[in-house]
Amino acid sequence: MERHGFGLKQEVTPILDRNYRSELIEKIKENRYELEIGRVRFRLAKEFGFCPGVDRAVDFAYETRAKFPEKSIFITNEIIHNPTVNRKLIEMGIRFLKGPYKGEAGIEEIRKEDVVLLPAFGTTVEELKQLNQKGCLLVDTTCGSVIAVWKRVEQYAKDGFTAVIHGKYDHEETRATCSRAGRYVVIWDKKEAELLCGHILRKNSREDFFRVFGNRVSGGFDPDRDLLRVGCANQTTMLSRESIEITNRIRNAMIEKYGEKNLEDHFRHFDTICSSTQDRQDAIQKLLSEERPDFVVVIGGYNSSNTTHLLEICQSENVKAYHVKDAGCFRSKDEIEHKPLDSRNSVIARNWLPCGRLTVGITAGASTPNRLIEEIILKISQIANGA
Repeated sequence: MERHGFGLKQEVTPILDRNYRSELIEKIKENRYELEIGRVRFRLAKEFGFCPGVDRAVDFAYETRAKFPEKSIFITNEIIHNPTVNRKLIEMGIRFLKGPYKGEAGIEEIRKEDVVLLPAFGTTVEELKQLNQKGCLLVDTTCGSVIAVWKRVEQYAKDGFTAVIHGKYDHEETRATCSRAGRYVVIWDKKEAELLCGHILRKNSREDFFRVFGNRVSGGFDPDRDLLRVGCANQTTMLSRESIEITNRIRNAMIEKYGEKNLEDHFRHFDTICSSTQDRQDAIQKLLSEERPDFVVVIGGYNSSNTTHLLEICQSENVKAYHVKDAGCFRSKDEIEHKPLDSRNSVIARNWLPCGRLTVGITAGASTPNRLIEEIILKISQIANGA
């Protein structure tokens, strides 16, 4: 398995710059993260866009194609949750084995002479075993922060602890983590954490437990047995403050049941929120505290967990915000396509652009290239200034 690239960074850098870099964004950073065009003043959060793990994954994909120009190259699923980046891979002839960009081939069609990329989210133990049996070359772009979570839940399993994972059960990263966790239960929010604590304290029935968590637990899960010793972990892109609150609630339930002096025998925790995710959450919080913009544009794939949490922070501060995937979402001065926080699909909103001078906050998820941010800034400016 290849995890260190092919030494072709210099060769692929011009292509990456052409596709993803933005001179405008660099100039905005140099100007204290502000830009004024006509009647619009843009303010960028001081942490946004591609994180180191995403940079590495995209670099590896481009290096792999440069190294093997004639070989069939596949990727198990989306490399990151950004449609622009995934479409670029398709243009390079890289075929997807699963997910929204899936082609005709599946893992069963992979041959020994093929190359398969593992995405930044990683892959399950079962899928990795299938690919290893094929004998093909695997190029692993899994983010180091994700691997750190895997090591944590694997240690929990060795020590006889059940992993309580705060995350989206159907997210690729969470599925990969579950496959390494031994016994596990996945919880989505504080409400579900409260239900879990109710069972730890034997206040809820088994029927109640399985009604909520039945499809989000390991095989043969017995809540009366498997919640006696638990270790908390997170999908790396969750909302940090919520994960902290969930962890503290479970910790307090264990103290209530076993006493604080026995806590170490029944409860473990290690912060597995990605530092880049945390930085972006802190940055948008700081931007909103410094000056209230007329609205915020949150840029990223609609299935991007870390992007969604940036939107959630804006809404928690009662600031109007629009989650958009690209510049095409800005249809006119009257219409914008965006994805509301609690919706599975995008919607069309009207009258999104205020009259007069305005301040627009800008942030972007960790899978969003700077070039895309530039295109959106220019599109808003064009519409607002009637160009």
